Amino acid sequence: EHQHIRYNPLRDDWVLVSAHRVKRPWQGQLEKPPPEDVPRWDPKNPLCPGATRANGEVNPKYEGTFVFPNDFPALQPDAPEPDDSDHPLFRAAPARGVCKVMCFHPWSDLTLPLMSLPEIRAVIDAWAELATELGASYPWVQIFENKGAMMGCSNPHPHCQVWASSFLPNEASLEDRTQRQHLSQHGVPMLLEYAEQEARRKERLVVENADWLVVVPYWATWPYQTLLLPRRHVCRLQDLSDSERDSLASIMQRLLIKYDNLFEVSFPYSMGWHGAPTGPYLGEDCRHWQLHAHYYPPLLRSATVRKFMVGYEMLAQAQRDLTPEQAAERLRSLPEVHYKKRAE
Repeated sequence: EHQHIRYNPLRDDWVLVSAHRVKRPWQGQLEKPPPEDVPRWDPKNPLCPGATRANGEVNPKYEGTFVFPNDFPALQPDAPEPDDSDHPLFRAAPARGVCKVMCFHPWSDLTLPLMSLPEIRAVIDAWAELATELGASYPWVQIFENKGAMMGCSNPHPHCQVWASSFLPNEASLEDRTQRQHLSQHGVPMLLEYAEQEARRKERLVVENADWLVVVPYWATWPYQTLLLPRRHVCRLQDLSDSERDSLASIMQRLLIKYDNLFEVSFPYSMGWHGAPTGPYLGEDCRHWQLHAHYYPPLLRSATVRKFMVGYEMLAQAQRDLTPEQAAERLRSLPEVHYKKRAE
């Protein structure tokens, strides 16, 4: 009931928890719920099987996952070197890489929580394949999904992006430093120890199975933010066993069904995988790393009221309007049958 700050050891920063603020009246912006009438196949949608993309290429009539180079890549493999800086306050460095798009399924009206377990497992296998392929030469491979227009998704077709870069991005460098320090000081990988603690305490636990658990992290910033963690020490997505990939498909489906059931809407979020760096780091000691996925959903009170990161959050530090324990309890109590399938 009383405001306090909580430490995030993964980012080495703090979040202000002000749970009483969720009761304040809202006369701000109301979001539009996502459309329910997305056509299953649209010849004008560049992600659909058989459709023509912006560069003139025609997609194959794929029946599972489909990976192709991003037609508007943020990173290119042959970018020139930037000019030398004449002052330390005006530094630049080379940035090269590859950007790919991965369609989860041929149907535009299907999202991950509505897909079958074998279909979700196929997505996981494709992620691991891309992480291996691009990670052979690039130090960082960022797999991420922006779901919903609210999170900047420009196309409703179920898909994600994979960006491989010649450098370690800010979040990767930060997590590398904090996890390395934790292992050095405590002798155990930070997120392995954290998963064991959360599995025992259970107050922030959302779903779990033999290999995985999902929690609203103690230091969560977004209202219904979650952290997906393996129970054993795993450095990279491609290191998962067959059985761990099966159980990952199951726990992802359970979490995402709960998300959709929270406000009975196709729940928007940004998610992404973090694991040990690759490329030149493959031969280095990366025991401090623990594979994990972050889910950052923006919705706060309903399908139309979102959390904004503005003002205090931009100028001071992150702040949240309900406790992680409250959020976890609400998610935990939701049914695991999707609201669209209850009448079936």
